[in-house]
Amino acid sequence: MKKLVFFATTFFAITALLSSCNESKLKEAEAQNTELTDSLTTVMAAQDSLLSILTEITDGMNQIKEMEKILTTTNLNSETPSKKEEIRANMVAIQQALIARRQQLESLEKKLRISNASNAKLQRAIASLKEQISQQETTIAQLEAALREANIKIESLSSQVNELGNQVETVTNEKSAAEAEAQRVANEMNECFYVIGSNKELKANNIISKKFLGKTKVLEGDFDRTYFTKGDKRTLSELPLHAKNAKILTKHPAGSYEILDIDGSKVLKINNPTKFWELSNFLVIEIN
Repeated sequence: MKKLVFFATTFFAITALLSSCNESKLKEAEAQNTELTDSLTTVMAAQDSLLSILTEITDGMNQIKEMEKILTTTNLNSETPSKKEEIRANMVAIQQALIARRQQLESLEKKLRISNASNAKLQRAIASLKEQISQQETTIAQLEAALREANIKIESLSSQVNELGNQVETVTNEKSAAEAEAQRVANEMNECFYVIGSNKELKANNIISKKFLGKTKVLEGDFDRTYFTKGDKRTLSELPLHAKNAKILTKHPAGSYEILDIDGSKVLKINNPTKFWELSNFLVIEIN
């Protein structure tokens, strides 16, 4: 009887122990299965993310190539400010997209590392995508440098244009001043002065005076210059004298002029201005 009880007790103990071991192994197996499932889920999600990022990187490369084409075929100096601003905005957008993709890769890599689901294939894929992003960032940096250089050239060109404009303005002003001075000198050289008056009037203004033996002297004293009328040798061709009789008291070459009688009044006609004024710039005419 005692042996039977012993065997029964032993049997139940062994059964309980086996049952406990099986339950522990089952829980461990379930945990491992859950971990494997989680890892598999993480890997699948990572693969999907990598595929999405790869598509974005490919699109980004196409955008960068298009930007390269624009900067190499477009004369930025001839573009409007709005077009240049559009190019800059597109450049910034591409650069920001590259930064976002790099952050996505780093976040994905961290998740794989924490979940212990990382494997060599995924790591190589991530490393390859990072390298592509680095190459694109380098290209963008080069394009930005080219754009900055173009801006410098534009500023330089604007500076040169402004400087040239200033030079042209200076030359124009100098030319205008020179022309004005030349005109002033020409006008001064062609100034002439004439006076028409009776013998009494001419004497009163010291234009003429009587000397020894009654000889008339002309413009030898301190005569009143304001009494004369200023004229231009180039345009003074006729001078109405408003008198029936007139004679020229200053010296002017014969043949360079004539005094005509028109409608009962005398008129001085200068036929050769250069010759007429070669001896004097003053003309004194006595009328009565």
